[in-house]
Amino acid sequence: MSLNDLDDFLLVAASGGLGKASRASGKSKATLSRRISDLEEQLGVRLVERSSRGLMLTAAGQVLASRIEAPLGEVAEAMTATREGVTVPRGRLRIAAPVLFSQLAMGGIGADFSAAYPEVSIEVVAEDRLVDLVEEQFDVVIRVNPSPDSNLVGRCFAKDRLVVVAAPSMTVPEPGAVRQVPGIVASTFQPGYWDLDEGRLVLEPLPRLRFSSFLMIRDAALAGAGAALMPQSIAWSHLARGDLVQWGIISGAEPALWVLHTSRRLAAPKVRAFVEFMCARYPSMSLVLKG
Repeated sequence: MSLNDLDDFLLVAASGGLGKASRASGKSKATLSRRISDLEEQLGVRLVERSSRGLMLTAAGQVLASRIEAPLGEVAEAMTATREGVTVPRGRLRIAAPVLFSQLAMGGIGADFSAAYPEVSIEVVAEDRLVDLVEEQFDVVIRVNPSPDSNLVGRCFAKDRLVVVAAPSMTVPEPGAVRQVPGIVASTFQPGYWDLDEGRLVLEPLPRLRFSSFLMIRDAALAGAGAALMPQSIAWSHLARGDLVQWGIISGAEPALWVLHTSRRLAAPKVRAFVEFMCARYPSMSLVLKG
């Protein structure tokens, strides 16, 4: 089985027939038909149904076409770059990123990356679920504290801290025994304690408000509704202005953001450029200073 066989099969599938594929490629219909027949024989399945009106992909043919389109595109891109000595990133870059990070940072990141690499078009999809890069045709994904995955490679580009904050009108509890405080918590909150600064202050939040978004939690804390646990990057500008007061840092919790791509595909220039861009954007690995 050769790349030429797969490439010609994909050409015929995209064109909808041997005649159109022949005119588009300059290859004879006999050559294209023989390539598809050879591929069917090697795979042991029928890929197309032939009739007087043209060709139609079978279910197996549809599966093969959907799985090889993106990898063959990247192989062609890599071969062109090698042949022409071109390393300029180009083409569409499809990115999946967490919803909150997308809302706070990806607009600026996308604009700046586009300005630096004008031949790359960017599509960012805000997703908190674990997307499948190959099946859903994403080039890169940004994840928080990702689990080890042998199919993905990448780099950690920034780290955050979980902090407890409250409006200045609330009195900071004295260290000592566990202190109960009115809490603004996430929808998924389970009863427990907030251990601050390695045990200096231990709080038991009594949920008064539950929200599914850290932005809502932050806004409720600004309104003085209670103490709230959130990433420091979300609250830092309000902390700097004195709108919020930081009570402490959660011990042993450090959200880390990684930019990942699949190891089963060639790292195209556009992917390598984006990984390097993200790492350069956060030189101190702090989300507080950039976004």
